[in-house]
Amino acid sequence: MIGVLLLLFLLPLLLYIAAPQIRKMLSSGVCTSTIQLPGKVAVVTGANTGIGKETAKELAQRGARVYLACRDVQKGELVAREIQTVTGNQQVLVRKLDLADTKSIRAFAKDFLAEEKHLHILVNNAGVMMCPYSKTADGFEMHMGVNHLGHFLLTHLLLEKLKESAPSRVVNVSSLAHHLGRIHFHNLQGEKFYSAGLAYCHSKLANILFTRELARRLKGSGVTTYSVHPGTVDSELVRHSSVMRWIWWLFSFFIKTPQQGAQTSLYCALTEGLEILSGNHFSAGGWKFKIKVPASECHVAWVSAKARNETIARRLWDVSCDLLGITRD
Repeated sequence: MIGVLLLLFLLPLLLYIAAPQIRKMLSSGVCTSTIQLPGKVAVVTGANTGIGKETAKELAQRGARVYLACRDVQKGELVAREIQTVTGNQQVLVRKLDLADTKSIRAFAKDFLAEEKHLHILVNNAGVMMCPYSKTADGFEMHMGVNHLGHFLLTHLLLEKLKESAPSRVVNVSSLAHHLGRIHFHNLQGEKFYSAGLAYCHSKLANILFTRELARRLKGSGVTTYSVHPGTVDSELVRHSSVMRWIWWLFSFFIKTPQQGAQTSLYCALTEGLEILSGNHFSAGGWKFKIKVPASECHVAWVSAKARNETIARRLWDVSCDLLGITRD
């Protein structure tokens, strides 16, 4: 009994002492590319907060013309002014994009294509997590609708511009949580059974499957695509779950900052010579195939068997096209 009490007393103390090293391990991985982006155009979804904001800031710092594609335009304008002040780059623009409404997505794409001659980097970053059951404006389950179908449509609408601007890149923010995901084609909208936590995992699996199939279809076009796991990051993503907010607070010492979380996205958007790895999933630091990877290295990460299934990837592509009214290739 005394031993148990002693352990309960010492454990928080030991965690506190070890926190700097644990956090260093969990927040490992940085984008070491020094490439500059004058004359380049980038779009980052969900760029008014968290990882998206930090991604946009770094792209602006390197001289790109950056579009913050946000649902909350007012908040986006505040962030744009902040990035302009910090980077000295005035080419930071805010445009309305609600990924839960295909009309908004189509309007964003139409206006962007009319405004810009090029698009070199598309970072599909925005997302929702652990929402109570709800549907998008088009009747899609919220996680699948926003995290997968919204970005699927956006990428489709901007694809010709990406091809015209090649070499160009698409980065899809996924998650380690994809390992728990499944694509239930008979229950894609969660109407037969629903779990907020698993719905997020399913959508993150869809991100990886989309990336792999997109890469296959774009081979030889000059457009490459990558999915990324940013790590466990302190962001607004957990706003829908009080339990997750409590866990994030409890383990705040060990959670990445948004700036740290943005590094893998930046690595895939910027690193030269990455074209040969198009379609792969990236993470940062940690372990790769049982070999410890240096903290500074972003690398191709292992994905689940479901995420490597080409048949599921192609079927999900076709089903996504049907749901969105896109003609199949």
